Amino acid sequence: MTTGLYVGRFQPFHLGHLEAVKYILERVDELIIVVGSAQHSHTLDNPFTAGERITMIRLALKEAGIRPDRFTVIPLPDDEFHKVWVAHLLSQTPSFDLVFTNEPLTFRLLKESGLRVERIPMFNRKNFTSTEVRRRLLTDGPWQKLVPRTVATYLRKIDGDERLRDISKSDKTI
Repeated sequence: MTTGLYVGRFQPFHLGHLEAVKYILERVDELIIVVGSAQHSHTLDNPFTAGERITMIRLALKEAGIRPDRFTVIPLPDDEFHKVWVAHLLSQTPSFDLVFTNEPLTFRLLKESGLRVERIPMFNRKNFTSTEVRRRLLTDGPWQKLVPRTVATYLRKIDGDERLRDISKSDKTI
């Protein structure tokens, strides 16, 4: 049995993430999804809590018909020092055989630690980025088609767009 690990912030979980999960699950029997930067929320780059992101992932995978026994979702706070981040990751996750990521620093740190790391094909990268979803949420643009239906419903329920607008008012760097 092969276990993969997929690290991301998922701020929020969008259709590109869903396609990545499907791609990975074609290559492994089971997937550990690590919600990184779990301690961050209520900022422009990280507006959603770890619990909210886990909820989005679970809703999206259920909607996609992915059985819950095929995946585990684990929050992981950042470590202050890059050199110990991999040890931190390994101490907080079940064992796995390979890691999937496109984030350059994550890829480098994992590879330097001797882990097997693979890149994931990008799926409509122009639109399917969390940055683009957040930008559209903030500006009241058409964001709903960038996320799974259940995630759109959930983001409306928690007033994700209103949260981003409130955060942007208090962030003078914009």
